[in-house]
Amino acid sequence: MRALAAFFLWMIYQVAVAEPLSAAQWLDKMNMAMKTLNFRGTVIFMKNGQLDTMKYQHSAENGVEQERLSSLNSPMREVTRKSNEVTCVFKETSQKIVNHHPLDSSFIVNVPSNTSVLEKYYQLGLAGQESIAMLPTQILTIQPKDTLRYSRKIWIDTQHFLPLKVEVYNLDGHILEQVVFTDLNTDAVTAANGSDGDEQQFHVKHIHASEAEPFEKASFVLKNWPVGFESVFFIRNSIQQSQKAVDHLLISDGFSTVSVYLEAKESQGIKGLHSLGSVNSFSKVIGDMQFTVLGEVPAKTVELIADGIALR
Repeated sequence: MRALAAFFLWMIYQVAVAEPLSAAQWLDKMNMAMKTLNFRGTVIFMKNGQLDTMKYQHSAENGVEQERLSSLNSPMREVTRKSNEVTCVFKETSQKIVNHHPLDSSFIVNVPSNTSVLEKYYQLGLAGQESIAMLPTQILTIQPKDTLRYSRKIWIDTQHFLPLKVEVYNLDGHILEQVVFTDLNTDAVTAANGSDGDEQQFHVKHIHASEAEPFEKASFVLKNWPVGFESVFFIRNSIQQSQKAVDHLLISDGFSTVSVYLEAKESQGIKGLHSLGSVNSFSKVIGDMQFTVLGEVPAKTVELIADGIALR
């Protein structure tokens, strides 16, 4: 009995003296949990001053992630992601759009895989604990070291390391976006296979992105590239819903993404800055070509990138 008691005392001591996780380690564990765990819950999205409540489901099998969002209020819709294939079902109009995209991104939060590189451009910190959806969470702060990207906070479940709340802030510290779980269930979850309705009742449209190519093949260059951003993919002459040929370059620092679009100019073209919530865009015309830089970054960032665009 004394030996058993001593063993338990030793275990308690080991837990007490264990080194606390760093902010980067919290991110790493969250990244792994989001890719490997099965979980579901109710999620509230706040964006552009509007609230949207949806049922969320995530599953992972053989290294393939699946997510599904189902609306609880009109307009009734369902969005399913299987790796980089995103399917949108609009039940009230019987439309189904399948988008085959080269970017594999989460509906909840995107996290860079290499946190050691991330810390060169963001200050990662811990800011105490709070309860979200009646579960204890660790608050992680992500503060950029410049004014070219937004700051963030992530509330990470201390048991499963899942993100239960995410906030994005503008340069003045005001909330631009918020994602919050109101409940979380980590019991067995079936694969998020999308709508169970009869496929024949939907008008199905497939959007296939062109094969990604090296950015060196683009007809333009970016001279002003924010430090820490890297090219994710470049697609030449992808046909958008407008049926116009558009070149598309996507750059990212792991949290923030920016797209650069190139298309033929129409009439006078579009120029200047446009903003909607956390998303800013800046358009310019060079010769007969129309450029648009768009991303979830401050206005000064898209303007900086646009100012440095030049034809090869």
